[in-house]
Amino acid sequence: MGLSIGLVGLPNVGKSTTFNALTKAQNAEAANYPFCTIEPNKATVPVPDIRLNELAKIVNPERIQYSTLDFVDIAGLVKGASKGEGLGNKFLSNIRETEVILQIVRCFDDENIIHTEGRIDPISDVEIIENELIFADIEVLTNRIERLKKQAKNDKEAAAMVTFAEELAEFLAEGNLARNFPKADSEIFEKLNAEVRLLSAKEIMYGANVDEEGLTEDNDYVIRLREHAAKNGCEVIKLCAKIEEELVGMEDNERDEFLRDMGVEESGLEQIIRKGFDKLGLMSYFTAGIKEVRAWTIRKNTTAPKAAAVIHNDFEKGFIRAEVISYNDYITCGGENKSKEAGKMRLEGKEYIVQDGDIMHFRFNV
Repeated sequence: MGLSIGLVGLPNVGKSTTFNALTKAQNAEAANYPFCTIEPNKATVPVPDIRLNELAKIVNPERIQYSTLDFVDIAGLVKGASKGEGLGNKFLSNIRETEVILQIVRCFDDENIIHTEGRIDPISDVEIIENELIFADIEVLTNRIERLKKQAKNDKEAAAMVTFAEELAEFLAEGNLARNFPKADSEIFEKLNAEVRLLSAKEIMYGANVDEEGLTEDNDYVIRLREHAAKNGCEVIKLCAKIEEELVGMEDNERDEFLRDMGVEESGLEQIIRKGFDKLGLMSYFTAGIKEVRAWTIRKNTTAPKAAAVIHNDFEKGFIRAEVISYNDYITCGGENKSKEAGKMRLEGKEYIVQDGDIMHFRFNV
């Protein structure tokens, strides 16, 4: 669907290690020095969804096809990135092309792994990154204001946009993220953001990279990061990048047992993928047949014909109706036929808003 999550962070915080584990491929070079990653690495990863496994137990298909999510590993930012330090302008432009930011934050001590700032301070690390996003936004906004002022002489709409943009620029100059602007949910903000693609307006998740001991109980670094995140309405997901890499290649049962032994219910990376999918405003509906049980990715609040188009454009063009069974009904009844017998299959028309987990079959005629 062209939507992606960008992994950002200072050098040597575990970002590329996280990306390696996330993609189950060692294609993002992790090294103990800054700027080892110059070009952004991209990968598409499956979205873990236990519901597909439950459907497969009933249908016994030849294969299972999960929804997928695109991740981009963006080279480490440093202070002054918005002014070009450390190839910063290139890195910032890569962030601009993503929809959600996952900031990996170092929350562990290890004297063998250098820190570019010479100390471990997650809040300072976060502020360095976010200040660079804000500085970049101020620059692009200032340029936009200058162009708008020229239009404003004969255009009332442009004049109103100038006033709004100047108010936003002042808000940013005070060190605030654009996503926290009091008028961020307004139509004029959406229009302006569509034009300039503000970095600090994006959804942000924090990946707190901890050591093994930090997985079961929050250390002081994580506690402080959670407090900061709460102020900005952001989520913190705790992970140990080193352990996540060890989990790569393990069989599901072996991995689950490994996590249980550590007192962890779900790996940090699975949480990142699942919550990132949600942050992008995405959800899945399912088709279930003997050839495959499959998740189809759509935006939330999508109508049935638009959902059908994800399978094939002809499905939307010739849409007649959708046969729908809710996931819970499908599982409770034990499959499609028994769901029909129990009266749990519904016929829905063009106005139906697809619900997360719907099992669907489309009738069409082209």
